Amino acid sequence: MTDAGREMLRTTFGQDAELYDRCRPGYPPQLFADLATLAGLGPDTQVLEIGCGTGQATLPVAQLGCSVVAMDLSPEMAAVAGRNLAPFPKVTVVAAAFEDWQSPDGTFDAVLSATAFHWLDPGIRMIKAADLLRPGGTLGIVSTHHIAGGTDAFFADAQRCYERFDPATPPGMRLTTDDETAEEAAEFERSARFGPITFRRYEWQQAYTAPEYRNLLMTYSGHRAMAPQARSDLFACLSHLIDDVYGGVITKQFRTRLAIAHQTAP
Repeated sequence: MTDAGREMLRTTFGQDAELYDRCRPGYPPQLFADLATLAGLGPDTQVLEIGCGTGQATLPVAQLGCSVVAMDLSPEMAAVAGRNLAPFPKVTVVAAAFEDWQSPDGTFDAVLSATAFHWLDPGIRMIKAADLLRPGGTLGIVSTHHIAGGTDAFFADAQRCYERFDPATPPGMRLTTDDETAEEAAEFERSARFGPITFRRYEWQQAYTAPEYRNLLMTYSGHRAMAPQARSDLFACLSHLIDDVYGGVITKQFRTRLAIAHQTAP
């Protein structure tokens, strides 16, 4: 992805922050139990969260008693996060781009980014995250992937809808259960700022009616960036499949992955 393309797509999420807050799924509770253990999170720890969205991952971290600075590029998303996190006085929500932001408080015990790290400038994200950590502090990167499972036949049929109405769709794409950790591990290693990487994986499912699935898709940047008529035609095609072929409900299989490593001396 080009820098311009990444910048354009990552600014789409705030276009409807309330929809994002209602429709984006959260994260498996076990992830936060593992994060607390692996990063040593608790009432005395300082956490920076990059790309907090409306607070889906911030809330479980706040419930651990951590002091959190949660930042998001979008003022609209940050405003909803601030509302959701108002009961937690140790959470500060900041509307800022990570690439431009300067910490007023020095270093953090942990830096966390949940389904957002890939939107950051790859030229600086690892080094800046390391610089914001105290010696031995922890970087945790959470990613969520749609994988094979659930209503597999629907997603194979849906591919034809995408090929028809979205010319950018590569032909013949199919879901797999591959676990793409090699490049993520390589990025940690290239930075030369982190020790051994630990991975944790969590698989889960979510069922959707046609309206629920359309709303979910409207929280994804690629769908928001489509031309309105093409998007409308795509959604009509997908809704027909769900309602008329698959009985009104489909199930999506997800894998959420936590990659975590401790900072070493520069």
